[in-house]
Amino acid sequence: MKNIYDYTLEELENYFINKNEKKFKATQIFEWLYKKRINNFDEIRNVKKETIESLKQDFVLSELEIIDKKVGKDVVKYLFNLDDNNKIEAVLMKHDYGNSLCVSSQVGCNMGCSFCESGRLKKIRNLNTYEMVLQILKIEKDLNIRISHVVLMGIGEPFDNYDNVIKFISIINSGKGIDIGARHITVSTCGIIPKIKEFIKDGRQINLAISLHAPNNIIRDKIMNINKIYKIEELIDVLKEYISVTNRRVTFEYIMLDGINDTKECAVLLSKLLKGINCYVNLIPYNETSHIEFKKSKQEVILKFYDILKQNKINVTIRREFGSNVDAACGQLRANYEEEQ
Repeated sequence: MKNIYDYTLEELENYFINKNEKKFKATQIFEWLYKKRINNFDEIRNVKKETIESLKQDFVLSELEIIDKKVGKDVVKYLFNLDDNNKIEAVLMKHDYGNSLCVSSQVGCNMGCSFCESGRLKKIRNLNTYEMVLQILKIEKDLNIRISHVVLMGIGEPFDNYDNVIKFISIINSGKGIDIGARHITVSTCGIIPKIKEFIKDGRQINLAISLHAPNNIIRDKIMNINKIYKIEELIDVLKEYISVTNRRVTFEYIMLDGINDTKECAVLLSKLLKGINCYVNLIPYNETSHIEFKKSKQEVILKFYDILKQNKINVTIRREFGSNVDAACGQLRANYEEEQ
């Protein structure tokens, strides 16, 4: 049987149409799932019993199992067990503007970024759409909160699981679904250019973030395997196309690695690379892990890097640090759990 959280509203409408029933029933079921948050189909009250029995025969209605949970200041990190006993993570961050959830899109990751814990454990499979949706539902239920912002920056490369990610976005963005505004959803990619082009054609008004982490090909080749396939110049060209078509700003994520990409020369090169582009740079203090040798840049180095970008009229922020005490580096909680087992 299929998981009902795998279905968009349109797909559920087609399900009812194929059963010679009115498609408005899909809206009713969606609202029971995402507004009233039912735990089983028998809780549905405004549709006939035959429809409920049909749903019970065709669909399962499930939730994720929490196997570890770490709480820090304004951050809660979850480790979930999937039906096939694979493990994924999600991180809830509390901001002054609301609750933001960092969602995983794959079990493991094949991008092989040398600084990333989740890439150290290779991709096992893509997450299904429902496994992404359930990360939100389970955490909202566990903490009794509403998640206002979602970022696809957890384990995995979202554009390596493109179709399921787009379905996930449709469900959480739907006014009948979880109803998270498009401007409050961000998808992050290390730069799979064909999928960025597909994303441009798709025309969604969600935010696009690029894991850049280097100002030139020499450094990026060393720390990000994707750059050996799609060079920085190609990436910048397709992002200029994205900005031109969508009139949206791009975020560049830039993890600060001690002695690797944090020099004054790197800041100058990055300023030149991004000059005139409608973007902002998010400087990210590195979350060190016991398995990888990279170190976090010193605070004064990060501030100097920030100042150089500012002087060159690049919009830039320094990300507030979350969860260094709760294994919040991407993939870290899963890796530690697997080792303990």
